[in-house]
Formats: sequence, C-alpha cells, structure tokens
Amino acid sequence: MAVYEYQGLDGGGKSVTGIIDADNPKAARLRIRQQGVFPTEIAEQMGSGGSATKGQGLSIEIDFSRLFTRIKAEDLANLTSQLSTLAGAGIPVVESLNALLEQTENPKLQIVLADIREKVNEGSTLADAMAAHPKVFGDLYVSMVRAGEASGALDVVLKRLSQYTEDSVRLQGKVTAAMVYPALMTLVGGGLVIGLFVFVIPKIKGVFDSFDATLPLITRVVLGTSDLVAAWWWVLILVMGGAVYGSRRWVQTEEGREKFDRFKITLPLFGRIFRLVAVSRFCRTLTTLLESGVPILKALGITANVVQNVVLVTAIETASRSISEGQSLAAPLRQSGEFPPLVTHMIAIGEQTGELEAMLGKIADAYDLQLENLINGLTALLEPILIVIMGAVVGLVAVSILLPMLNLTSVVR
Repeated sequence: MAVYEYQGLDGGGKSVTGIIDADNPKAARLRIRQQGVFPTEIAEQMGSGGSATKGQGLSIEIDFSRLFTRIKAEDLANLTSQLSTLAGAGIPVVESLNALLEQTENPKLQIVLADIREKVNEGSTLADAMAAHPKVFGDLYVSMVRAGEASGALDVVLKRLSQYTEDSVRLQGKVTAAMVYPALMTLVGGGLVIGLFVFVIPKIKGVFDSFDATLPLITRVVLGTSDLVAAWWWVLILVMGGAVYGSRRWVQTEEGREKFDRFKITLPLFGRIFRLVAVSRFCRTLTTLLESGVPILKALGITANVVQNVVLVTAIETASRSISEGQSLAAPLRQSGEFPPLVTHMIAIGEQTGELEAMLGKIADAYDLQLENLINGLTALLEPILIVIMGAVVGLVAVSILLPMLNLTSVVR
C-alpha cells in the first residue's frame, strides 16, 4: 500500500485535508468518497519527509509550508506520551496509531505514522517499523520499544520513554534560554556599534576636518576605525564568513572535533553548563535504557551517541570495553577524569548494591537541579556584564567625539 495526502470538500462544502493509505490513486479516491468527502487533489507521499511538490513539468507547484515543516522534539514527546497512555489502556497498536494519526497536526509526522501503521498491519513489529525512520526515531527510541515488545511491558517502557523525552525537551529549553539572551544582547550591541561607525561618526568627521585641528589620539583611533569599516565592510564580512566556514570544516575533522569539545567544557562560564548537560544526558539515558531491559553494553553504545561530546564519548567507550572484560563501570569513568567525583562515587555504590539504575536517576535529578540554578545565576550575571560592555563601547565613542568638540570650543573662545 501507498500513503496519499488529499484535499477535498465534505457534504457541507467545507474544505478538508487528510492522509489515507490505498493500493493506488483510484482506490484512494474511492475510500475518500466512502468517507463522505469529494477529493479535489490527491498526491502520493514518498518517504518519511513527504513530498513538497505537486504536478509535473511547467505545472509543478512547491508547497513551501511543507518544505519548511519539520518534526520537532516537542512533537515526538507529545506522540510518545499519547502512545504510552493508549498502550496503558490496553488498546492495540494499530488502533493506537490510527488515533494518533487523526490527532496529529504535523503533516510530516502524519506521513510517518501512516507508514508505521501500514508496516505493523503487514506483520512488522512496532520497533522495526519505527527503525525505518531514523531521522524521527533514533537508536535509543527504537531499542527501548524493541525491549518493551520483547518483555511484554511496552506500556511501561513507553511511559519511561515519554518521561525521558519530556525531560530532554525541558533540559534543551533551559540551555537554549540561557544562550538566547546573551546572543540577542550581543547582536543588538554589535548592530548599535556598527551603526555608529558607519552612519554617525563619518558625518562628525567632516565637521572636525573643516577646522583642520589636531585631534586627540582616542578620536583619531575611532575615526580611523570608522573609515576602515565604511570602506572595507565587504572585506570584513568575507573574512568573518571565511573564518566561520573554516572553523566549521575544522570542527568536522576528528582532531578539530575533539579540541572543540574539550574547549567547550573548559570555558570559564559556559563550560560548567556544557559538562552538566552532557553528564545529565549520560545518566538519564543510561538509567532509562537499563530500566527498560536494554543490555548494558548496548545501552552504553546508545548513550555515547546521545552525549554528543567526543571527550566524554571516549571515556564511555573505555568503560564499555572495561565492562566487556568483566570489570566495573565506575573505575574507568573515574580514571578518565572527565566525570565529577560525585558521579563516579554514586555509580560505584550502585554497582555494589545492585541499584545502578536508581543511582543514575538520582544523579540526573541532582544535576538537572544544579543546571537550573546555574543557568538562573548565569543569566542574572550576564545581564549587567553585557550592559556594562555596551555602555563602555558607546561611552568610548562619545568621549572621542566630545573631547575635540570641547577643544574647539576653547579655541573659538
């Protein structure tokens, strides 16, 4: 069967859209009419992303709303929560997918769900059907669903997965909120300074040149900078663009990625945030996988992909090899020096007492709380710092303009 998206008119003449699966377009139109809808447009959707074009040749149309629509982490969190509730109520998987398909407003997610429902109807497991869409359902998601299906506790696993996705979205929101304000202030301040150097200072320079007077050093520096920016702004943009492009290419190399990731976790202010986020993800992901019945070696492999920091990934891979040789998890993490002592100590206690999952959960909760307090404190600290920096730059420009004006006034008198 194929998946079709349609537009049509209902019995009252109201425009409706939807998704339907059928063997061919003719069968799809028949099924749509059986639902009391007269189809005006119908198009087959290919792949998990759906099609953003309609028609052929010169009559092709591009649906820009579909082109820029994506499946967000919030969409996946809501989907998991709803699927967990339906599974807990004892509703079969296919019927649950039908209900989710009707409630989902994201067109790309509708197409993905329709494809998953079709595969499950054909006898595939839910995990295998989700694995066909790796951009939506990652290894962690698929592995947990597969473990839940194998153990017969899919509803319990989905509940854990729902909590995990919601915690991940909340954590990502906190980090994004901490980064947005400084970036916005820097953008506004930079725009203000560029506006002064490009538009305001050149006009004042003409006034100073007409008096043919010797200007103070600070004024000459500011005027020279203004001339440089006004005359060679395109060169500055090219240099900055080249630097950004070169940095991105360098970071994509193995050596560059390792150095950049180490630089991130050693920054004076933001380094602690990056480290807390990585450690919290490690603990939260590992405890969720272990509680869902995923073997520890496979769980560590999935967790390494979630951490997204090469320095910590190396330590996790070393720990995985240690476990495969019959040793503990805490020892190699402690020897790496990348995990805080509290983390390795609690992991060691969890291994000794047989409560590793509970200890990892407690670490994740404690670090999430630390992260929230740190972000709040950092945001409160950055606001006055950025205001002082902006004030200093604007004050420097103001002083460089006022000094020669005062000197000219004294000469005239």
